Amino acid sequence: MLRPLLLLAHLLSFDGVQEASELRGTITDSSGRPLSGARVTILTPQRGVVKTVDTATDGTFTVTSLEPGSYLVIARAEGLEERQAAVDVTARAPSSITLALSIAGVRETVSVTASPGTALDVSSTAQAVNVISQADIEHRAPVVTAQAFSEEAGVALQRTSPTMAGVFVRGLTGNKVNVFVDGVRYSNSAQRGGVNTFLDLIDQSYLEGIEVLRGPNSAEYGSDALGGSVQFLSQVPALWTGDGTRLGGQVDVRASTGHRGAAGTASGSVSRSSLALFGTFAAQSMGDVRSGGGLDSHAAVTRFFDVRSDRLYTDRLSGTGFDQLGGMLKVNWTPNANTRIVSSYMATRQDGGNRYDQMLGGDGNLISELNDLTLDLFYARIERTLDRWFDHAEVTYSFNSQREERVNQGGNGNPTATIGHEPERTTANGVQGSVRRRLSPRQSLRLGGEIYFEGLTSDSFNVNPVTGAITPRRPRVPSGATYRNGGVFAQTAVDAVPDRLQLVGALRWGRVRYEASAADAPVVNGAPLWPNDSLTAGAWTFRASAVGVVTDRITVASNLARGYRAPHMTDLGTLGLTGSGFEVSYPDVAGRGATVGSSAAATAISTGEPVAELGPESSLSWDAMFRYRNQRVRGTVTMFVNNVHDNIQKQALILPAGAVGTTLGTEVITAQSAAGTVFVAATPSAVLVRDNFDSARIWGIEAEGELKATPSLTLNAVYTYLRARDISTDLPPNIEGGTPAPEFYLLARFSRQGQRWWVQPYLRIAADQPNLSSLDLADRRTGAERTRASIRSFLLNGATARGWVSAGSDNVVGTADDVLNLTGETLVQIQDRVLGTATSNSLFTQVDGYATLGVRGGLSFGRHQLFVDVDNLTDTNYRGISWGMDAPGVGVNVRYALRF
Repeated sequence: MLRPLLLLAHLLSFDGVQEASELRGTITDSSGRPLSGARVTILTPQRGVVKTVDTATDGTFTVTSLEPGSYLVIARAEGLEERQAAVDVTARAPSSITLALSIAGVRETVSVTASPGTALDVSSTAQAVNVISQADIEHRAPVVTAQAFSEEAGVALQRTSPTMAGVFVRGLTGNKVNVFVDGVRYSNSAQRGGVNTFLDLIDQSYLEGIEVLRGPNSAEYGSDALGGSVQFLSQVPALWTGDGTRLGGQVDVRASTGHRGAAGTASGSVSRSSLALFGTFAAQSMGDVRSGGGLDSHAAVTRFFDVRSDRLYTDRLSGTGFDQLGGMLKVNWTPNANTRIVSSYMATRQDGGNRYDQMLGGDGNLISELNDLTLDLFYARIERTLDRWFDHAEVTYSFNSQREERVNQGGNGNPTATIGHEPERTTANGVQGSVRRRLSPRQSLRLGGEIYFEGLTSDSFNVNPVTGAITPRRPRVPSGATYRNGGVFAQTAVDAVPDRLQLVGALRWGRVRYEASAADAPVVNGAPLWPNDSLTAGAWTFRASAVGVVTDRITVASNLARGYRAPHMTDLGTLGLTGSGFEVSYPDVAGRGATVGSSAAATAISTGEPVAELGPESSLSWDAMFRYRNQRVRGTVTMFVNNVHDNIQKQALILPAGAVGTTLGTEVITAQSAAGTVFVAATPSAVLVRDNFDSARIWGIEAEGELKATPSLTLNAVYTYLRARDISTDLPPNIEGGTPAPEFYLLARFSRQGQRWWVQPYLRIAADQPNLSSLDLADRRTGAERTRASIRSFLLNGATARGWVSAGSDNVVGTADDVLNLTGETLVQIQDRVLGTATSNSLFTQVDGYATLGVRGGLSFGRHQLFVDVDNLTDTNYRGISWGMDAPGVGVNVRYALRF
């Protein structure tokens, strides 16, 4: 791994540059009137700023001394939406470009991540990609960044809590979708399976855009890209080519009634000809969420007692507020004409978050806190233009530290249950580099590699709430565990038929190494809390793509790719409470005769398959795209199929009879079914174990279109359909997070030429999702499984502790004849009403569909901008699959910005 990096360092020592060329352009408004003073920024595909100029009185600009290559051009003007375009600058003749800016918000169409090292118009990409602009982020994300992923084809939002979220890409989420910030890996091997705890610590104010690559792209972006990749693009400090120093800034405030909170951002920039700085500070304080209709569909009282939440709860979800502070500083320096250096540091602190789904929103526990979530992400990148062997080279060093502390008390609200504290910090140091060469006017080559060194530390402990005694506990993942993740790759693009057919190919070898040592474990009862464990795994991945231009209006593309995901620290070492329930890993049950259950439900039986060490999972995906565009209509239809092999699934743990009273780590097994399924006090669901259980197939259709119906009215429509099946059983597979329902969006944007306002009604429709796996049905966030034992536990613990239960005929609280005050029922009466003659069932056997209507609009006046969004006008109660909370009901979101 060091040899390629040493080669890059050697290459960077050369001072020669290629023959320079020139870019000319014109910036106009939507009527064709030239815009004077519009700011034009020229960036490399790695988003390093090359030049910044302002247009002349006739709207024109000229940038000289550009090296031949691919560039991203961004044009901005006061009160208008920015435009982006890809341009290929050659040494043969000056290149030219014309961009029209509009108040109507023309969608961004340029990707800098679909083919790394190249800026491409989306209509020219072989891979399906979503480009989410800064305006989209501002309009869709009133509270947290994850909300920006709505209204996109092939993409869906997952919200475990107001502070925790994930992104479904083609039906996969969590650790099956990797995340990057400015090309630096943000995901780590301690990431949870169905959610990214730290996703929303990337504040909206840090971002200039987001790109989502749909479909496996491990060949370019490494392990975990089974469903796709999420690419966050942060703000870029623009250089100033005029005289002296240029100052700029913005103040932004916003408020939300749905979350009953407010936020503010202050940012500023300093720009000179070779050095620019950008800094931003953001703060927000959000209160409790009011869900649609003031109801909580998965409330603990609804789950266990079949009682509507509004009979015992307020109309807001108690404990769903949080506070967040953060900031980013970014520096852009061009010491000479062929060298660019960019460094960035972002830091975010979040506190007050809770796992609502483990408290009143599902399990009924008294404590489930997310404390002191912190992010510290730094990187420094150097780009250099070369004239020997390669045209361009870059090297990046990154430091990524993510910390959280989870505090949980289980037992369905048992006030005497042990309180577990799990502080956890994962730190990754990474080095990556690449070189690029244009082999001919029709072919380019890119070579590179990266390696990330990760380490996890945790000092977990239990507190006895009765005696106050503190004892060590087994962390979720062994403290001191390390994970190395790296790879090398090659990528080429060939214009096989100039302006008609382009071929793209990429190949990667990736490798990981996991280690955990018993020497790092506390010794309890004469034995370490975890054993020695290790794993080494590697794989080849590839991507082969073709883009064909049929006519000036019609483009077709096809993409074949292999994705790869090596088991994470989370897969290999988890023992503890997760979003799906309580999990164990192979080393913790080795030698106990453990087998894998037939499902994830409490009723699972043994398959006879021993619990074994995990291996990698992979995917093979094929998709085909048809694109059409003219002056008024633009549309894309994509069909895909993705086969996930050796899928790492969560199944019920089966142990030999007599397991009650023994421990899993420091957690005591409290119950065991006749079939061997075991339970602990932390959650009413069956204990789970991960296994390369089977293979799954996901297929679907993604469609998006835009129609310029009149000069003042633009219509946009988005549709996504997904279906997932276990290849062996034809049942829904136990992929964590489940499969989102089909979704449809219709947006109508109205704005008049020459006016500074716009308005956009929007409709969101989701179909029913009856295809739930056994994992979904057991998950408190989706099916909300309940048993006779869990109903009893909640009545005698959480419900009693909250004052909803009175002593029965024996006048002793905490016995089976206690009475639920609201209904006057005893435990047996409640169990029989909720379950009938069954021992267990799920509150929901499908995720119900819904339709919501909203309207948003904006007004620009000088340097001031006002945005108002009234969402969920029908106050509909709804949630997506694996959401740990219902969506906000009718609410008003307001944003005001002052730019100077």
